[in-house]
Amino acid sequence: MSMQIRINKYLSDVGYCSRRQADKLVSEGRITINDRVALMGDKVSSEDRVCVDGSMLTSLKEKKHVLVFYKPRGIVCTTAEKENGKKIQNVIDYINYPERVYPIGRLDKESEGLLLLTDYGELADRIMKSRNHHEKEYVVKLHKHIRDDDIKRLSQGIHIVDDEKKIDAYTRKCTVTRIDDCTFDIILTQGINRQIRRMCKALGYRVLSLKRVRIMDIRLERMKPGEYRELSEKEIESLEFQTGLAKTQTKEKREERHE
Repeated sequence: MSMQIRINKYLSDVGYCSRRQADKLVSEGRITINDRVALMGDKVSSEDRVCVDGSMLTSLKEKKHVLVFYKPRGIVCTTAEKENGKKIQNVIDYINYPERVYPIGRLDKESEGLLLLTDYGELADRIMKSRNHHEKEYVVKLHKHIRDDDIKRLSQGIHIVDDEKKIDAYTRKCTVTRIDDCTFDIILTQGINRQIRRMCKALGYRVLSLKRVRIMDIRLERMKPGEYRELSEKEIESLEFQTGLAKTQTKEKREERHE
């Protein structure tokens, strides 16, 4: 008998979506297992017939795809085709990759730079979890000279509030390095919505440009806007190691051998 795993992990492993997104699909009644509407916590194996909105999913993939994409400004990080009823150019359509992939996290429409996309759901979940403190590095240009004491305030943490978006949080301490009068480099370990823009706004600055140049040890390097490349197996293994996924996979394989 094939090993059974939770339905959210199954959808993640076949590269359909992250576990968090899978839970949402289950709660909306859009997943069926052998023609029965799935319930939260249900387990499945490769022998089961799993469908999303009536379309059957393929069995677990052997090869995992992770892409590094230089997202240009104006491209939306979503798999949706419309926003507020209007057609948008999303990142999936822009890349037009032959395999189904989805973004790991977001980079807002006005921002540019490094974005990871994948069909490797478990890795995506590990990278996105804020509590794992994975580094993301950005280069930020402001509309005016930034004072030294404000550089220090950014690094020590800022209280940001947005009643409309229900945000009331203190940012974590971070590394901020001046590049020139109006530009600085910042390394974050959390992912509050539009965090850098909100931090700068709280101090009276407006962001003119924002570019993400690094996620963990993956760098943008000399890529140009609109370009993408696949991570090598060695690079994927490095991400698995950094996120603790390699250790988890080894444990699961040992448990499977003993069943």
